[in-house]
Amino acid sequence: MADVKDELSPALVAALATELHRAWPAFPMRRFEAHATTDLGPLALMQRVRHIAAALAGALPADFTTAAAVLDRAVDSPTFNGWMTLPCGFWVADAGIDDPHVALPLLARLTPRWSSEWPLRPFIETHPDITYTYLHTWTGDPDEHVRRLVCEGTRPRLPWTSHLRSLIADPAPSVALLDKLIDDESEYVRRSVANHLNDIAKDHPDIALDCARRWLATGKDRAAWVVRHGLRTLVKQGDPAALTLLGFDHATPVRLDALTITPARLPIGGEATIELTLSADHTVRVAVDYRIHHAGASGPRGPKVFKLTNRAIEPGRPLILTRQHRFREVSVRRLYPGTHRIDIQVNGRVLGGADIELVR
Repeated sequence: MADVKDELSPALVAALATELHRAWPAFPMRRFEAHATTDLGPLALMQRVRHIAAALAGALPADFTTAAAVLDRAVDSPTFNGWMTLPCGFWVADAGIDDPHVALPLLARLTPRWSSEWPLRPFIETHPDITYTYLHTWTGDPDEHVRRLVCEGTRPRLPWTSHLRSLIADPAPSVALLDKLIDDESEYVRRSVANHLNDIAKDHPDIALDCARRWLATGKDRAAWVVRHGLRTLVKQGDPAALTLLGFDHATPVRLDALTITPARLPIGGEATIELTLSADHTVRVAVDYRIHHAGASGPRGPKVFKLTNRAIEPGRPLILTRQHRFREVSVRRLYPGTHRIDIQVNGRVLGGADIELVR
């Protein structure tokens, strides 16, 4: 199976050199390619990104404004696109950190080719006042990629990069930006707003819920979708306020009438079938999840929650649900042999569960 790191290959380095030579005929193509491809093979993905960015630093003009103009001209080429532009953003963050008025507009130019969400973050930390001025302006940019950069680049817990500790401590500066994008016409932007709200909910559930209430009060359908997606972590945690806000009654009794999980013993990589029946004496909307307490090397882990469905239960009409779950290992989760507990959670309440045994 191909490794994603191989997207940053010697062939891609050569293509990038061609693009920069087109933008600046004096670009030292051979020297850049030699530097960028030396010892590239053993490096992981982000190490390759930074290695190529370092080669750019040795090949572009030493004066940042002059070098930035080369990249700005390169963006005019439709073939200067995709993976080759990722190291360029990291070069901007390294070489332009002391010149934000040149660097930040260049990151906005680059972001439609490859999101500048990662290289933007050092500017938020080093030049917050200047950067937030640009961010507020970009909320009205005609390009959806630039508007998305506003909410994605300021996510406190953006995956695969360093956390923004200032926004983890106080998300108010980013909330002011999200307020301008909650009803954005682009689903691409709204999904980023929702993911940002979900980040906030992990550290400040009260602030996230306050945002959700304000946005729902606008009565806009787009805002309602963002809130539903943005409160997903709180819903999985069974937070009563989040559930109530989304129309799920935490207090109305729901019964787990039957639960079977088969087979009771299966190998790692195998698939279990979860079958359950729910009923209630009154009509009630339910958010149904299942929680797996995976066995760990030194005891059970905290539960991992999986969405099953959102439905309505009516009196006298039991709700029967079936789900297949494959116990496969992924890069962020190793599975161990042993007892794994599966719970059924409805509107934040755990109604019951059963054990299965995983074996090698």
